[in-house]
Amino acid sequence: MANQNENQIEMNEAVDLGGLEKSLTEAIESQVSDLDSLTEELQNIGNPSQLGKVVMDTVWEQLMNNMGSVAGEDFIKENGNMTLDLSKDAHIQTTDNFADGKIASHNKEINYQERYDNWQGNFEKDKSEQIKYHSDRTGKQKENLVKGARKKYDEGRPKGSKEKGMDMDHTVSAGEIIRDPKVAAHLTEQEKINFANSSSNLNEMNSSHNRSKSDLSMKEWLETPNANGQKPKDIFNDLDDETIKSYYEKDMQAREKWGKTKNQGEQSSIESGKKSRREEAFKVGKAAVGAVAMSLLAAFIKEVVKKFIKWLSSKEKTLENLLANIKAAISSFVKNLGQNLLSAGQTLATTIATAIFGPITRTFTKAFTMLKQGMKSVADAIAYIRKPENRKKSLSILVAEVGKIIVVGLSAVGALALNDVIEKGLMAIPPLAIEIPLFGSLASILGLATSGLIAGLIGAMVLNYIDKWIAQKRKAEATVKIIEKQNEILQTQEVQKLVVEEELVQTKERAFQNIADRHTEARKIMKETLANVFEEPMKDVTPVEESDNKKDLDELQRLLEGLL
Repeated sequence: MANQNENQIEMNEAVDLGGLEKSLTEAIESQVSDLDSLTEELQNIGNPSQLGKVVMDTVWEQLMNNMGSVAGEDFIKENGNMTLDLSKDAHIQTTDNFADGKIASHNKEINYQERYDNWQGNFEKDKSEQIKYHSDRTGKQKENLVKGARKKYDEGRPKGSKEKGMDMDHTVSAGEIIRDPKVAAHLTEQEKINFANSSSNLNEMNSSHNRSKSDLSMKEWLETPNANGQKPKDIFNDLDDETIKSYYEKDMQAREKWGKTKNQGEQSSIESGKKSRREEAFKVGKAAVGAVAMSLLAAFIKEVVKKFIKWLSSKEKTLENLLANIKAAISSFVKNLGQNLLSAGQTLATTIATAIFGPITRTFTKAFTMLKQGMKSVADAIAYIRKPENRKKSLSILVAEVGKIIVVGLSAVGALALNDVIEKGLMAIPPLAIEIPLFGSLASILGLATSGLIAGLIGAMVLNYIDKWIAQKRKAEATVKIIEKQNEILQTQEVQKLVVEEELVQTKERAFQNIADRHTEARKIMKETLANVFEEPMKDVTPVEESDNKKDLDELQRLLEGLL
């Protein structure tokens, strides 16, 4: 019997009941966790709260986009109804661009378009608005000037002396001044007139010489022969070398002064263009910073409103509780600062895009938001299908669940699409067309809120309709899984109980065996001791003492044997 018990103990020790019990405990904890997950899944079936979050997040994103769009559109209004353009050609007018009709229209200091229109108004044009040209004595093609084009250069200036046969000649002719695109681009009308009639350019000249010269430069007139091959020196007897030298000197002086005047005007255009670029950059920067600031402020107000609503719904509407909720709102805003900055960055990008491309950007941002939400819905649907735990579901339920994901996305997209219709309808009401700085019109704001609410309600109805088809089956499946998991837990607990009981039995048996072993050893020792005692001879003991000792020994032996 002792050998059998020893073998059983050795076998149980080999099994390591303590380790087995620990493993079973961990298994039960895992199973209970799975049970909690199943119970939570059961409770979440048919819950449309995610719909409201997605729709409201999408509407909120569009509101932020509207902020950027409105800021960009306000910049365009402030920028003279021109979109953002910080390119050099948009602000600094070059002569070549001016001659080709490419106007630096963003320059706010100089109206180059007006200068160009006035310049073009000096030339005769055909029915197709093409400029008419003629060839001068040198063979050059020159624009035909309209009647009266030179009038402003002749008004109020000295006319010369008929008695002496002298005219006051424009050394640099009015025709040359009028036709020069560099002059037209970089000098005002008064600056051109002032130079034309200045002492540097206005000189006495023989009337016959002056009419022969016409709009030619002095060099062209003196050195170019006419159709008969004659130069002015061959035609006019009074045109001697000294007079010709005098004409050349006056021409050189006038053109030196004229060149400086034109270069100063060109430099003035460059400086005004640089200034205009800085001012436009500052304007768009101001608009963008304002939009970003309003975006962050709106995000903060959103958190405060959420906490304020929570405070209103609480039982304790104390000042202390209100301050605690405001503090929580600040904490939540700071905690989500990264996301808020990302939204502000999107607002910044929308502001700049609107400033560059105009109001059409609002349509593009809305379309992009729709596309992004649609793609997200598809991605969520694919991710849902790929989950291992969802692959076990029946095809019909899987399709229905994917349909719910798509409905959420479509609801968000529908909110944006519906906003256009509602906004246009509300804009017909004059008070709702009032613009709120950085937010847009009241109609736009109400349109976003209303469309979000309507799309959310419609989406919720569709989700509930789908849930009616699948909810009961999913709940039944979840209930079966819960029962199976509970049975699994009970079975594991039963095994754990048996292990604990077996471990207790073995512990008791080991204790009893140890006691028995100690008793056997004690009996052996006692017997040996008694044997030695009884074998020793009795010396110097009286009969009475011997009798008493024998009784005592007999009693001791009886007690020991009873104990053993």
